[in-house]
Amino acid sequence: MNVQHINIKLFIENPQAVRLDHFAGIFNTWIQRRLTDDLLIDVADYLHVHHGPGIVLIGHEANYSLDNASGRLGLLYNRKEQLDGTTQDKLVQAVRSTLTAARRLEQEQRIKFVGGELQLVVNDRLLAPNTLETFAAIEADLKTLFDRLYKGRGYELNQGPDPRERFTVNVKAAAQFAVEALLQNLGVEPVHA
Repeated sequence: MNVQHINIKLFIENPQAVRLDHFAGIFNTWIQRRLTDDLLIDVADYLHVHHGPGIVLIGHEANYSLDNASGRLGLLYNRKEQLDGTTQDKLVQAVRSTLTAARRLEQEQRIKFVGGELQLVVNDRLLAPNTLETFAAIEADLKTLFDRLYKGRGYELNQGPDPRERFTVNVKAAAQFAVEALLQNLGVEPVHA
């Protein structure tokens, strides 16, 4: 299966401390300073949408947003452009990009992320319908990724049950992990602010 359009959502531990209306300016600074590997273009404000996308940093290859879908605030990485490589390469790229942005937010904005829980969505209903067959096709790659990310500690993979929804896997580790530790588990060097 040629998995593309991977979304990763990392949940915020202290959502009550986050002022979403401040993030249009923060994300505009990211554009000006070119703070990601992606070409960043614009910022969109969807704060008027209940349980919506919040503040979206629009890029050519991917979007980043402080997303409040399902009433859970988190950092959502939405890969839009296709990537070459294996499914494992694409999964690692999406998780690495999400964690790198999360580390920046933790260091600069004092946001704290729940490192032991994330959500993975394949944003392509035709390629990856939300079925047991899709899960079976991607399960080995998911286990390889999360064994590496969580250093062999226990975790659960739970597929979203509604076949009308996009293919979604909720991941919950048996232990809590700091964002920096997760990046190190992926082989990304620490950065000190």
